[in-house]
Amino acid sequence: MNVRDSEVICGLLKQAGFTIADEPKGADVIIFNTCSVRQHAEDKVWSEIGRYKKGKVIGLIGCMAKNYQQNAFDRAPNLSFVVGPQDIEKIPEIIKRMTDAREGTLPSGGSPLFERKIWETDGQVRPDAIYQTGFREDKGHAYVVISEGCSNFCSYCVVPYVRGALRHRKHKDVIKEIESALCKGISEITLLGQNVNAYKDEGVDFIKLIELVNGMKSLEQFSFITSHPKDASAEFFKAMAGCAKLKPYLHMPIQSGSDKMLKLMNRGYSRRYYLDLAHNYRKIIKAGRLSTDIIVGFPTETEEDFQDTYKLVEEVQFDSAFIFKYSVRPHTEAAKMADDVERGVKEERHKLILDLQKGISSKK
Repeated sequence: MNVRDSEVICGLLKQAGFTIADEPKGADVIIFNTCSVRQHAEDKVWSEIGRYKKGKVIGLIGCMAKNYQQNAFDRAPNLSFVVGPQDIEKIPEIIKRMTDAREGTLPSGGSPLFERKIWETDGQVRPDAIYQTGFREDKGHAYVVISEGCSNFCSYCVVPYVRGALRHRKHKDVIKEIESALCKGISEITLLGQNVNAYKDEGVDFIKLIELVNGMKSLEQFSFITSHPKDASAEFFKAMAGCAKLKPYLHMPIQSGSDKMLKLMNRGYSRRYYLDLAHNYRKIIKAGRLSTDIIVGFPTETEEDFQDTYKLVEEVQFDSAFIFKYSVRPHTEAAKMADDVERGVKEERHKLILDLQKGISSKK
């Protein structure tokens, strides 16, 4: 999602007359597009921002911007502006007014905005036009956002608080963006959303959408991320099997193999439900790859809970997995719980699952 957002921002800035620098030293403006899903990601951003002295226009955008808002200036005094995920269309005008103020070219009566900090974090909906600038980093592949935000409110996850409620783009706008990419020689597409299989617009659900995309003539191959287990079904897998251009790949996060943990995480499904889904996927999608996300060390996780996850990984035999140690995220329900699994225990469990999955992936 952030890769695509960065492309969108570059496209908007190029339209406004800016050029992209080859490296940060030669840039007048440096923008950090950020993620708040894990504490480690945030810590890296604060460290990187601190490398740059005053004199450049430095922007913090994305989820951390929404998370910290004006408090970001206390953490990083050299920041010039802070812009949340739903306000990115304002970035070119903010930078232009800042650089005009610095160069003394403001219109008569203009406010010298470069002299004060700017934050724009209250936007609710992105204008769809921002996705139509045509700028792509990869000349053969394109990311296409089909939905923004999330309304699942998993208890560990900050996404609904920083990216807002689930909003679906119009399917006609999605198709138009894909057509534009295909006309420029792009042959592969990835559909993006925090929960793609919850998509719905004017009678077009996700199954119908992938069928429409599959029928596009110049398209050679496409994929999508990410799918939520509670919105997956055998019908969904059969639709995938019927799309010849769709990669035989599904990313379907389990997070934990313990029913107790899944309930505390507010995931909306049970261990048995997920195992049945995985079985049906493997039966319907021949040679289909299956990947997942796993969190270890969630509050109150016992050794028995961890073993439930370990055994599930052994049973499902994922092709790959992203394995994380739990870290507290602000605003979330889990933040109200004591982070009571010791760091050393988290690290041990993380290594055990990681080694198990490495072995499975190696065999596959």
